[in-house]
Amino acid sequence: MSWRITSRMAALGVVAAMTAVDLLAAERPALSELLKALNLSRYPSAMQPPEFSGLTADGQKVSLAGLSGRVVLLNFWAAWCLECRPEMPVFERLHREFSPQGLAVVGINAREGTATIRDYAKELGLTFPLVLDPKGTINGAYGVIGLPTTFLIGRDGRSVALAVGPRDWASKSARAVIQALLAEPTPVKGSR
Repeated sequence: MSWRITSRMAALGVVAAMTAVDLLAAERPALSELLKALNLSRYPSAMQPPEFSGLTADGQKVSLAGLSGRVVLLNFWAAWCLECRPEMPVFERLHREFSPQGLAVVGINAREGTATIRDYAKELGLTFPLVLDPKGTINGAYGVIGLPTTFLIGRDGRSVALAVGPRDWASKSARAVIQALLAEPTPVKGSR
């Protein structure tokens, strides 16, 4: 009995694998439907977010390039922003639950001092990176005009969606969006 794989057997295997992938994709709602459910604005597929680099209140350097291969939830906020406050503990829960799977939650502060940011993080129990933007450079690069503003960036570095104003990030819809983005393949290193 020979265990050689014939070209016909290989072709059948490829067809079976493609069918399985198609069935899995059919079971999951399309990303655009998930974004609509959360009232997120979608970007054209090739749009790249601006590169940024900054320091956290603890002195750690954070950059978009350093997050390559991860899904990034980038939130622009301020301690004085009343609508920002309820989102922050939810972002912390998402950070704790999904960071092992490749989610990076990053907060970009709007022109507040280090002490204010540290006190806010301590009060709310935040452990995800909170980046200082004392001159509003990162806010300006992203065109932020209101707080909170949240951007979703795919593993491949593309801008996926934008939310101006608060959203229910604890909802099933939000979790489905994040899980759909996390399910996308990780790009080959250096392709971002």
